[in-house]
Amino acid sequence: MDDTVSGAQRTPWHVWAVGVISLLWNAFGAFDYVMSKLSPQSYFHQMGLSDASVAYMLAFPAWLTAFWALGVWGSVAGSVLLLMRSRHAVTAFVLSLLGLAVSQGYQALVMRPPENPGSAITVVIWASLALFLYYAWAMARRGVLR
Repeated sequence: MDDTVSGAQRTPWHVWAVGVISLLWNAFGAFDYVMSKLSPQSYFHQMGLSDASVAYMLAFPAWLTAFWALGVWGSVAGSVLLLMRSRHAVTAFVLSLLGLAVSQGYQALVMRPPENPGSAITVVIWASLALFLYYAWAMARRGVLR
C-alpha cells in the first residue's frame, strides 16, 4: 500500500543516511567497550596507552563502568531505533548523553587520567551525540518517528 494513500508519512532519505552513519559511528564505541572488557590489557596496550593509563582504566569502579555502558549502548540503541523510525530513539540518545556526562564528568573532576591524549576525540563524541539526539528529536517532532 502506498504511504500517501494510507496517510502515513514517507521516510525522508536522510533518516536512513543519518541512521546508518550513527550506527557505524556508535559501532566503534561498542567495539571499544567490548574489547576493553574482554581483553583490556592487550587492547589498551595495542591502542598505545601507557602502563599507568591501563591501570587507570582497570581501576574504574563498577558504577562508573555502568554509566560508560549506558553511554555506549544507549547510542547503539538510539541508532537502531532511529533506523526503525521509533520515537524512542530520542530517549535512548538522552540516556546515552546521561551516561557520557556522568562518566566523563567523574573522570574530569574526580578520577583524573594520568594522561589525556583523547581530548579531541572527546569533543567529537560529545558533538556527534548532541547532533544525533537533536536529529532524532527533530524527526520525532515532525512525525517521521512513530
